[in-house]
Amino acid sequence: MSYQAPLRDMRFVLHELFDISGHCALLGNGLDRELIDGVLQEGARYTAEVVAPLNRNSDEQGCLLRDGQVSTPDGFAEAYQQYVDNGWASMTGPSEYGGQALPQMLACNFHEMLMGASLSFRVYSGLTEGAVLALYKHGSEALKGAYLEKLVSGQWTGTMCLTEPQAGTDLALLRTKAEAQADGSYKVSGSKIFISGGEQDLSENIIHLVLARLPDAPAGVKGISLLLVPKFIAAADGTPGQRNALSCGAIEHKMGIKGASTCVMNFDGATGWLLGEANQGLAGMFTMMNDARFQVGLQGLGIGEAAFQGALRYARERLQSRALSGPAEPGKAADPIIHHPDVRRMLLTQKSLVEGSRMLAVYCARQLDLEHGHPDASARKAAGKRAALLIPIVKAFFTDMGQEVASHAVQVYVGHGFIREWGIEQLMRDSRITQLYEGTNGIQALDYIRRKVLGDGGAELSSLQAELSELCDAHVARPALAALATTVQSRLGEWRELSAEVIAASQRDVQEIGATSVDFLQYSAYVLLAGFWLQAAARAQDALESAAGEPAFYQAKLQSADFYLRRVLPRASSHREALLGGATCLMVMDEASFAF
Repeated sequence: MSYQAPLRDMRFVLHELFDISGHCALLGNGLDRELIDGVLQEGARYTAEVVAPLNRNSDEQGCLLRDGQVSTPDGFAEAYQQYVDNGWASMTGPSEYGGQALPQMLACNFHEMLMGASLSFRVYSGLTEGAVLALYKHGSEALKGAYLEKLVSGQWTGTMCLTEPQAGTDLALLRTKAEAQADGSYKVSGSKIFISGGEQDLSENIIHLVLARLPDAPAGVKGISLLLVPKFIAAADGTPGQRNALSCGAIEHKMGIKGASTCVMNFDGATGWLLGEANQGLAGMFTMMNDARFQVGLQGLGIGEAAFQGALRYARERLQSRALSGPAEPGKAADPIIHHPDVRRMLLTQKSLVEGSRMLAVYCARQLDLEHGHPDASARKAAGKRAALLIPIVKAFFTDMGQEVASHAVQVYVGHGFIREWGIEQLMRDSRITQLYEGTNGIQALDYIRRKVLGDGGAELSSLQAELSELCDAHVARPALAALATTVQSRLGEWRELSAEVIAASQRDVQEIGATSVDFLQYSAYVLLAGFWLQAAARAQDALESAAGEPAFYQAKLQSADFYLRRVLPRASSHREALLGGATCLMVMDEASFAF
């Protein structure tokens, strides 16, 4: 199936909702609207013409491991070389190491395009940006000098080696060892599993960031160190030098993303260097993990957009039965199924969830930019808190959304959606992993409540709710927006009450944290998207009242907002009722009683 970047909606979000030009002026990066739109346009061309055509074959062909070397699907190496040559890899990299230092607000749109065009292809470059962040923040000057410029350019790629057979979410169980050497390096030994892009034929070197234990490390997560372990040790002239003592032992045979190599990596006394201080590896890991979780959220968004495009295209073409109100297109043997209310329910659910999530994605990216680039230290700190609150929502909700939207697409296609030749079932298979890796969505929900809400007593969440309440107050007196603003304001009041109840219940009984977490995150996400849909509706109404042009586009925004408020937001009520059911009904049953 084909993919076309949703440029008009991306421009609406960037320029009309969040004023990216003003944002860039604040950051001092010199970008103007013409350049921003040019980047989007070229990104759309690259993803549609170069990347998307590879997606179907990558699923059919997969990867091949032979003699320790992984061959990626046909066309991936050439497409990746274009990715590097045209500067896509270096978009967000630090300028002192050859990066373009473009804002995340812009880059996240291109990354969404990549995810929608081919998730397997994007997997190979996705973790490199996190490796750049970790090395830039925690690495020594010597390591940065040897490795960072090649990582920023994309000439070399990066991985994140955390998981072991016995240690997934619980990193306290990891066993990989690192032993100090006289020259300041370490010998790393152990096996890691589920390593995305651990071995491939796209880049000339692969830089692994590996969690390991030093011999005298304390037990638990306080005894974990992060090490940089390259496939080829960098030579003095910056080229790949000596081959390191590491290898790919196997690649996984998976449900989806078959074009991405998911590797078992064996480290057999491989040479590595500490990133940061000994036994302080979690700090570096979380630098990388936060970026990875945001990127995985964008994977859900990209898959959702691709699935919506496919469903919409098919619904416009597929003739089946007559509309309930009588023939909609009498000149045809039957009406296109887009005229049937239930098909429209699915399409509008897809549209409103995808476009609402895109608004939240760009808003979150804006906070990431401000956290690192705002000229005022207090504003940087505030943006960091806001980004930290939002990232588990982005990761969990977007990936759940992507799976739902892909499922709706299969349903729109009916039997053809279940058949491989149409490409829709691939989206559903590919999207499933996004709910699992970089921390399952259940873990994201725990992080949201335990660290982000309970961590400050709900202060940052209250601040976000207050800002949304001000938005409602600003528009409740406008006749065209009064119903939307009133509904959102009512939900915000309910959200505040529910937040207080969740905090109190969690303080009374620690089991309530896990019992309420998933439903509270989902509730929060639905109400948060409602706030963004109100903001979008207000902008659309402004444009219509000023006769700014494109009335159909802005009218569709108002109609999508109305649909979301009427048909999607009510889901929040079910999550509220579920979480108020408490922990007892989950924990009271004896383990032996689960099956007889």
